[in-house]
Amino acid sequence: MSYWLFKTEPSCYSYDELEKDKRTCWDGVANNLALKYLRQVKKGDLAIIYHTGDERSAIGIAEVTSEPYVDPKENDAKLAVVDVKPKKRLAKAVSLAEIKANPAFADFLLVKMSRLSVMPVTDKQWKMIVGK
Repeated sequence: MSYWLFKTEPSCYSYDELEKDKRTCWDGVANNLALKYLRQVKKGDLAIIYHTGDERSAIGIAEVTSEPYVDPKENDAKLAVVDVKPKKRLAKAVSLAEIKANPAFADFLLVKMSRLSVMPVTDKQWKMIVGK
């Protein structure tokens, strides 16, 4: 199993909505590097759902329920999506400020390449954010 971070603008789609919907197609990824990472995601992987905008915090965990596939809403074979379902809300949101303040995250893509909407998370980073 691999770990990921998926970013979303909460005014577009929030973790609350994912919990209410029980599952969704994670779409809207257009950046080439983010798409490369999204194509590496596997069914059963876990992803931190990170709210951008004013919140800038890790909010919850989602489980990937499909292999990557071509976005059915777009007429472009290079655009990939995966299906996800909520796994659990974090006991406490972890802010970007907290992450940046911790030297252990110096090489984390959320800090180094903050515009990416999908990125890998190492085991160590996962444990530090999620708590286990």
